[in-house]
Amino acid sequence: MAVPKDSPQSAIGGSPPIPPVDKLRDFFQQPFVASFVAGGVAGAVSRTVVSPLERLKILFQVQSVGRNEYQMSVPKALAKMWRDEGWRGFMAGNGTNCIRIVPYSAVQFGAYNVYKGFFESEPGSPLGAYQRLLCGGLAGITSVTFTYPLDIVRTRLSIQSASFETLKREPGQKLPGMWGVLVTMYKNEGGVLALYRGIVPTVAGVAPYVGLNFMVYEIARTQFTPEGQKDPGAIGKLAAGAVSGAVAQTCTYPFDVLRRRFQVNTMTGMGYQYSGIVDAICKIVQKEGVRGLYKGIVPNLLKVAPSMASSWLSFEMTRDFLMGKKKSAFL
Repeated sequence: MAVPKDSPQSAIGGSPPIPPVDKLRDFFQQPFVASFVAGGVAGAVSRTVVSPLERLKILFQVQSVGRNEYQMSVPKALAKMWRDEGWRGFMAGNGTNCIRIVPYSAVQFGAYNVYKGFFESEPGSPLGAYQRLLCGGLAGITSVTFTYPLDIVRTRLSIQSASFETLKREPGQKLPGMWGVLVTMYKNEGGVLALYRGIVPTVAGVAPYVGLNFMVYEIARTQFTPEGQKDPGAIGKLAAGAVSGAVAQTCTYPFDVLRRRFQVNTMTGMGYQYSGIVDAICKIVQKEGVRGLYKGIVPNLLKVAPSMASSWLSFEMTRDFLMGKKKSAFL
């Protein structure tokens, strides 16, 4: 059929113009973009779900010998937090945490998508277990480097309102917010380096944690996939996420304790000063025993299952929605 001379097709050599909506859809269907956006959504959902346990874990971690304000069971500690601070206590630091975790998770999943491209035989093909471990580790290092200052501020915000006797405050004293803590640390604690205090043990823990998380999740995911299908159902994805999170967190937890200790190492009244990682490990083991390296692991394990389960499920749901039929059966 002949195309009229005044039609849009004839004006551009026979090709109809691409609607803006289709251009936008094509943009979000790119594997990197879809993973980046879905990762941000996953981070926000997972952290909000477990905010009270996340804060309680930090309060447990930063206590040293002679501190007994939170030397109690998880239910009693949560009840104390509620009595002392109410709902705000459960959510203390969560706003900053979400501001941090959205770009952190987005960069992590996006970077993983980039790194795995170096190992794929063809786009969307499955990777081996060790390849996932390596790609996940590199993605974890990339994401934590970009967002670490927000993590250290989140830790400060989480403990500054807690009822630690040695953290003296005037009655009615207004506590600084995220920006106030950032500025104070920058001015009084050593500039940019202060905002990256504790990043070495953080990277040492994050790389194997994220690598294990990606590797174990894909292995567990296949175990929960019904025979003859490409993907597990929602319950299967939740279960795979819970398993991967528990394995990864248990293996790397001491690094998380070291990270928290270094993040508050210069705060007055905390009861400890460490000169380095080896010094910190020696002092913690000497004064608190090996169990000191696992302080807070109970609330941490309690939060891992719902956190990672909701993270992986929301990630896959968002990614699949954005990519549509272009999605791969593998992460």
